[in-house]
Amino acid sequence: MSPEEQSISRRTALQKGIGTLSLPGVAAVANKSTAAASEPRTPHSLPGAKHVIVLYMSGGYSHVDTFDPKPRLSRDHETSIGPELGRADFERYLKAPLWKFRPNQHCGTQVSDLFPHIRDVIHEAAVIRSMSCDHIDHGQATLQLHTGSTGFAMPSLGSWLSWGLGTFNSNLPAHVVISEHRPYAGPQIWDANFLPGVHTGVQIKPGPEPLPNLIPASPAGQQDLELGLLESLNKRHLRDRSTDPQLAARNSSFRTARGLQDMAPEVLDLSRESKRTLDLYGAAPGDQTSYASQVLMARRLVENGVRFVEIVDAVGACRDNWDAAHRDVGSHAKYAKRVDQPIAALITDLKRRGMFDDVLLVFCTEFGRTPWAQDGKGTKSRAHHPHAYSCWLAGGGVKRGTVHGKTDDIGNRVVEDAVHIHDFHATILHLMGLNHERLTYRHAGRDFRLTDVYGKVIHEILA
Repeated sequence: MSPEEQSISRRTALQKGIGTLSLPGVAAVANKSTAAASEPRTPHSLPGAKHVIVLYMSGGYSHVDTFDPKPRLSRDHETSIGPELGRADFERYLKAPLWKFRPNQHCGTQVSDLFPHIRDVIHEAAVIRSMSCDHIDHGQATLQLHTGSTGFAMPSLGSWLSWGLGTFNSNLPAHVVISEHRPYAGPQIWDANFLPGVHTGVQIKPGPEPLPNLIPASPAGQQDLELGLLESLNKRHLRDRSTDPQLAARNSSFRTARGLQDMAPEVLDLSRESKRTLDLYGAAPGDQTSYASQVLMARRLVENGVRFVEIVDAVGACRDNWDAAHRDVGSHAKYAKRVDQPIAALITDLKRRGMFDDVLLVFCTEFGRTPWAQDGKGTKSRAHHPHAYSCWLAGGGVKRGTVHGKTDDIGNRVVEDAVHIHDFHATILHLMGLNHERLTYRHAGRDFRLTDVYGKVIHEILA
């Protein structure tokens, strides 16, 4: 034992103030690990992208009002199709989209007037019109979108990518979720579950304090002394307990927390953005909470080495999102106006900065909406619809200006090139250089993976 270690006792530590170490909130963010975050790891194959930004529209937007035009719905508005897909005593009446569809001027892909800015850049994306999932309820469908499972919690997509690829910046988490409110299924959608806890998503809440305790309560010099003392004590304790991964993780958590204090305030400071950039996204100076500011924050995070960022779009959690069940689907206009310009701006900005080929953008929702009025003839709502919906991918490794898959003439069922959520996940992993069949983790006596025993890569949308 060194003279320095001999001079340290628990009483000394308490006298030096280690009991009031000023990192509890930030350390809690970092201390979710059975192993420290690693340096970037070698992927299975040459990746198309290095980072992922997920743009999750919580609540289930209507595919037939956004990305999947169906002229028959307008032609046969309020025409009965009988009691298909539901109660035998409930007659279904087709419901016309509320917005006109128009083609993108470069590739001809049709997008509705709900998303005029996204339509202008959709030639940079691959639209998938043949998505399906396995559950009709928000919680379970949201869980499957994020973890591949509807029935029980599993590691999230961001956690699998963090574990499989490591981090580019040891001072920032590899997996970040920007979520102003609690989403469906709660923190399960960014949890690492049985993977090492360091791969759990770190939640950022837009506002004046996006992460707790980023400003040290002690002067920097004193805090460094406290951390040094704590590390020395923990190393001594670990010497006889080398098989305790939680203690090793605890040691690394304080170093990571210190890195967060150094770097996160700068990365999350949008005042460093130019007026030109703020105007592009539609963000006002000093804005800390709008969707535009959240998208800007996501770009700054990946620009500084964060591997995976998700933005959960919901104005008021489960009470105020894209859900149009038993309410006017016209409410989509409110949410589209909030996200349309910032998302289109993100594509423009990434291209302008030379980052577009390194970042995979994932625009998604948990399921679609029925092509008929949920509450009968003349009503304004559309019900949950897991059998067919639309998502899109853009950026590194994605074939631009592509439309993949097809639904029937009312958008009810997939009739061509079906893409299950497992296929969607397999493709995202592939674009990041990971083979979904090889990305496995041994737990409870078996090998687990994001796609379970399913999934196939959608090669038709790869560049």
